[in-house]
Amino acid sequence: MARLAQTPGLTDVQRSILETVREFADKEIIPHAQRLEHADEYPSDILDGMREMGLFGLTIDEEYGGLGESLLTYALVVEELSRGWMSISGIVNTHFIVAYLISQHGSAEQKARLLPRMATGEVRGAFSMSEPECGSDVSAIKSKAVRDGDRYVINGQKMWLTNGAYSSVVATLVKTDTGADSVYGNMSTFLLEKEPGFGETAPGLTIPGKIDKMGYKGVETTEMVLDGVTVDASTVLGGAEMVGRGFYQMMDGIEVGRVNVAARACGISIRAFELAVAYAQQRHTFGQPLAKHQAVAFKLAEMGTKIEAAHALMVNAARLKDAGQRNDVEAGMAKLLASEYCAEVVQEAFRIHGGYGYSKEYEIERLMREAPFLLIGEGTSEIQKTIISRGLLKQYKL
Repeated sequence: MARLAQTPGLTDVQRSILETVREFADKEIIPHAQRLEHADEYPSDILDGMREMGLFGLTIDEEYGGLGESLLTYALVVEELSRGWMSISGIVNTHFIVAYLISQHGSAEQKARLLPRMATGEVRGAFSMSEPECGSDVSAIKSKAVRDGDRYVINGQKMWLTNGAYSSVVATLVKTDTGADSVYGNMSTFLLEKEPGFGETAPGLTIPGKIDKMGYKGVETTEMVLDGVTVDASTVLGGAEMVGRGFYQMMDGIEVGRVNVAARACGISIRAFELAVAYAQQRHTFGQPLAKHQAVAFKLAEMGTKIEAAHALMVNAARLKDAGQRNDVEAGMAKLLASEYCAEVVQEAFRIHGGYGYSKEYEIERLMREAPFLLIGEGTSEIQKTIISRGLLKQYKL
């Protein structure tokens, strides 16, 4: 077994799950990822295999038909899936976040109705905060839900929904006028249910089409247009009494998402290292393998060290969350370091491949297009630095 990115203290069940997922990635994902990614084709067969393994219910409690595993298990599974193809991890990421939000903040009715079907993958979740004019600045969202008796009428436009089309429930953050002093107390999360697909998938709710991206293909990224969407107050995450709590609920989910992005970055970095270390031993220049040249050997040493550091921070952030502790600083650190190191590790692997790395026949070309996404997803590096510095200044306040 490879030495990099090992995690001490895992249970037998965790090790068994990870071995199964790694074998699945080796046999069912990696051999098909290049073709599917270049064709921007939805990986239906791979998803069927994931459903059979129960991965969509990985973190959902056993009472709702899930496996009841920890965030750490989830993060390590995401690492393995991303090592195979990052788009596969994207398909389950927003699903996991929505399942987490419902498990932590949902009403008893919402849990009983949605979680069993989410555990099987019959119902899949999407997560929506961003808008065309608002990304990291969540306070600037314009989509709004207006109270009309026992119902709400929602209007607005959301952006960058991973799984926007194939999902059946979208956790959607919008403004609600609750009279709170802070803009953050005037936001609510609605669980908007719809049919999978494109076009008008529920009355007033339209998924126009998928956004063509540089990388991260196969999984669809979409807009969502809300034009007079009318829903019961019971669709507020946690029930009508949770109106105005949406921002805080979503931030809880984002901490999970940042651990996920860190795990994705670790998975891509591991794959880039595997490709580079193999190529460096097979390719000969000046009468010896590339790996014998000190310049290349030093690159491999730095890549391995960065992977170890990123993996350790990711595991720490996941374990803190599992222990019920606030992990905003640690999740920010993990996401920051892992995503930045991922971009560096992938680029070094690209350099080791030389001209062949620029060819679409080589896997590293795909990784070069996927790694930059992680610098942006779930908050840019600058946002992570803001979160980290604020947290540290609070802890070390004079």
